[in-house]
Amino acid sequence: MSDVLDQSEIEALLAAVQAGGEKDAGSDAPVFGRKRVSTEPVEVKQYDFKRPERVSKDQMRALQTLHEAFARNFGASLSSFLRTIVEVKVATCEQMTYSEFTSGLPNPTSFNLVEADGLEGQMCLEVSPLIIYPIIDRLLGGNSQDLFIPQRPMTLIETRLIGNVTTRGLAALSEAWAGVRALAFHVSATESNPQLVQIVPPNEVVVVIGFELKMSNRAGTMNLCIPYNVIEPVMEQLSSQSWFAAAKQLKSKASEQQIAGTLGTAALEIAGILAETTMTLKDLLHLAVGDVIVTEKPARESVVVCVEGEDKFRASLGQYRGARALRIV
Repeated sequence: MSDVLDQSEIEALLAAVQAGGEKDAGSDAPVFGRKRVSTEPVEVKQYDFKRPERVSKDQMRALQTLHEAFARNFGASLSSFLRTIVEVKVATCEQMTYSEFTSGLPNPTSFNLVEADGLEGQMCLEVSPLIIYPIIDRLLGGNSQDLFIPQRPMTLIETRLIGNVTTRGLAALSEAWAGVRALAFHVSATESNPQLVQIVPPNEVVVVIGFELKMSNRAGTMNLCIPYNVIEPVMEQLSSQSWFAAAKQLKSKASEQQIAGTLGTAALEIAGILAETTMTLKDLLHLAVGDVIVTEKPARESVVVCVEGEDKFRASLGQYRGARALRIV
């Protein structure tokens, strides 16, 4: 009697057989059209036509690396400007639609439209009020301990003060992009409500780089939105190989000329060591006007010329147009 199945076990077996038959029937169905012959399992990925991936992963990594250098330079510039330690680091780097970007921003906020000489279109630089008002309080002499964050658009004075911060940020951004292309960024307009600004269609793909700013006991975010059609002319240069090659070329030519030109105007101290000798402290204390110090160096021997304290040349002592002179030998 132990081999007899009850009704529940029979229904379970029938369900398992039916599920296996449907699975086998579905596996023989053609995949990817009539030209496909092989029926081996194929990995199928979903593709959203509303959010196309127009920027490759290599280019996204290059963008992230580029803006990590910008974050370091901007943090150093902001720290010297505010006389306190400001840490700036890249938090996110992703691509999305412009409508998704604007819908996630607070209102009011500091929404700056940025243009670059050499590129068509506009970018967006958004700075959170959570870090804007501590910076303004710091510039006006406060300590940001019991600071109240107002929910209102910035005044003209506050906009002018925070403009000094964005100017330094765009200068650091131009320096970071110099390895790809020489670009000069500047703010063309400022708005408090991001929903009122439409620089591209809502479904246009944009690259959003999110930054995190920390200053003492305060923290906030900053977002740089770059539409794809703006950086499309330089997308080929953003691949890892061409980007590093451009940076190497810049280092070997333009950077070398700039450093050489700057060093060429630097002033150096040059001294001619006529002779050296030693004496006791007792003799030094008894020196008087008219005493003669005799050295062991012959008068006709060459003079050592030192540059910034380092022996560099040997020269002969003489006279030129009524002044003492040294001729390098």
